[in-house]
Amino acid sequence: MQIKAALLYEANTPFVVEDVTLVEPRKGEVLVRMAASGVCHSDYHLVTGATKHPMPVAIGHEGAGVVEAVGEGVNRVQLGDHVVLNWAPDCGHCFYCLHDKPNLCDTFTEPIWAGVMLDGTTRLYKADGSPVYHYCGLATHAEYAVVPQESVVPVRRDVPFTIAALVGCAVATGVGAAMYTAGVRPGESVVVFGCGGVGLNVLLGAALCGASTIIAVDAHPAKMEIARDFDATHTLMADENTLEAIRELTGGRGADHSFEAVGVPTVQEQAFAAARPGGTVTLVGLSPMGTGTNLPGAVITRQEKVIKGSYYGTVNASRDFPMMLDLYAAGKLKLDKLVSREWRLDQINEAYDAMLSGDVARGVVVF
Repeated sequence: MQIKAALLYEANTPFVVEDVTLVEPRKGEVLVRMAASGVCHSDYHLVTGATKHPMPVAIGHEGAGVVEAVGEGVNRVQLGDHVVLNWAPDCGHCFYCLHDKPNLCDTFTEPIWAGVMLDGTTRLYKADGSPVYHYCGLATHAEYAVVPQESVVPVRRDVPFTIAALVGCAVATGVGAAMYTAGVRPGESVVVFGCGGVGLNVLLGAALCGASTIIAVDAHPAKMEIARDFDATHTLMADENTLEAIRELTGGRGADHSFEAVGVPTVQEQAFAAARPGGTVTLVGLSPMGTGTNLPGAVITRQEKVIKGSYYGTVNASRDFPMMLDLYAAGKLKLDKLVSREWRLDQINEAYDAMLSGDVARGVVVF
């Protein structure tokens, strides 16, 4: 079938929306008619070159839609199911899956980063027959997507697709980081560096866990008001006085939990400094490949600070995507304000420009 998809041909160039051929799902695969696809910074890392990937690549990794067709052997979903797509599918039987870390499943790592399906080939092709690679094995910035059945999670039908799509990345990553990776407990203090889509969800997750002091830090003034809508009790502009202000709000010690949701080494170092002795630093933002972060070993030892990486919020997608949407439906997870603006697919470059401006919580491409 012919579909429209947003492609990237090389780093430091705009996205291009054009017609490509999508072939039918094969054994164990699912065809999804996309309804909504989130505008996430991870896709833009392809533009900057911070993330390396085979090209041309069909972008998008945060989406929701309806199952239109299934290949042989599919038993996880049925025609007509509403689904959220999962960019870190799990096999259920590898070492990590069996040790309750399905987000670290290594069965699918190689094909996903190669931009192909499990058989090593793509389902997207240009008119000349050359392959178009699938970002994160999904390629959600397109009218349709063919994905492995392990990448689809059926969810309730009464939630808007624009909300459901965001659970597939920003919500799971941010809420999960607070709830599962860091294990925030009632009454604890939290500081979050970076109030993009993921950082805002860390704020929501911290509030859901019962944190009493929730401090949002960002370099964009517009993010201050947005963060207040996402349960921040205090907002701070990032400057030379930020650390002192954090300590003043946390009894002079620093926060029990410090989250970095940007992926910039200097900000990671600031997040480390903002945690109290014995506190936990959780790195959620995706740093450019090959970069390093300078954290003082002597301080780590003497102050017993704990440093954690958080990949996809340590979630179990099959369990947690439906649970998070249940929390949303019950009014306990405030996701409505997360969708700042909706875009058409042909506005894809405008959508990413808006994301970079810092004036939106999350943009969503709707079909």
